[in-house]
Amino acid sequence: MTDRECRKFTELLRLHCGLDCGPETRWALASRIARRVCELELGSFSAYHYLIRSASGAEEFAQLIDGMLSDETYFFRDRGQLNALIHQIIPESLKEPRAHGGDPVSLWSAGCASGDEPYSVVMLALEAGLVPRTDFRIYASDISRRMLRCARRGTYGANSLREIEPTLRRRYFHDKDGLWRISDAVKKHVDFIQLNLMDPAKLALIRNVDVILCRNVLANLDSECKQRIIEMFWDKLRPGGHLLLGDSESLVGLSTSFELRRLKDELVYRKPSSGIGLRDPWHAAAETVRARDAAETDD
Repeated sequence: MTDRECRKFTELLRLHCGLDCGPETRWALASRIARRVCELELGSFSAYHYLIRSASGAEEFAQLIDGMLSDETYFFRDRGQLNALIHQIIPESLKEPRAHGGDPVSLWSAGCASGDEPYSVVMLALEAGLVPRTDFRIYASDISRRMLRCARRGTYGANSLREIEPTLRRRYFHDKDGLWRISDAVKKHVDFIQLNLMDPAKLALIRNVDVILCRNVLANLDSECKQRIIEMFWDKLRPGGHLLLGDSESLVGLSTSFELRRLKDELVYRKPSSGIGLRDPWHAAAETVRARDAAETDD
């Protein structure tokens, strides 16, 4: 594959889902595409590029994206942040009846992969005495159909459970043939949906979310797409809602719209509540000039 051909594929992936195929991943991309060109007997990379851009090639394109995504995930990852969600953010949100009208606190796990994160939230919430679908409701999305099938199946290898203490493992999982199947008491409380975070049409129905978890997802995306997704999260969150990113991720260089909030042991982002929003410094400066001009006119 020539550099020009490679750029055509990497740009297509970037525009479709924001995937940043750096030099370290381009060899894997080229190898995967070359294998599929042979298997499909297409004869050229251009023919494959045409296929995945066509309506008939949608499933092939989805499989290509699946193959380029990192699926490293496990239960109770960044547990301190999950504890802050369960013991601080949700209880505080439940005390705001005007904001919710009695509805459960809404959580969105964006980029949930095989479901480890939303299932972790449910388990920790149950341990804390919270009632799913009464105190909170969690939706989980991913672009990968393959990973969502894994999530709905709810069966995991031992490595995915490495951070779960034996007591909770016995309580919420069933061991069968060397694999661990999550209890229906947990599984039934997560609603999974296939979503591309770069597709505004499919995201249109999501609004007024209380908490968005998008942890260890942005690292795979290019800067422009990160900014677009963060702006989308801003629009989807209710005033006062929280955004939780991975431990190694931040909004530095991406957005100044969010407040950085210090909880007991964690830092999270929050969309300012109505009436106390962060002000655009250029807007503030313009207002100062306008007020000065008005005063001079009155004189």
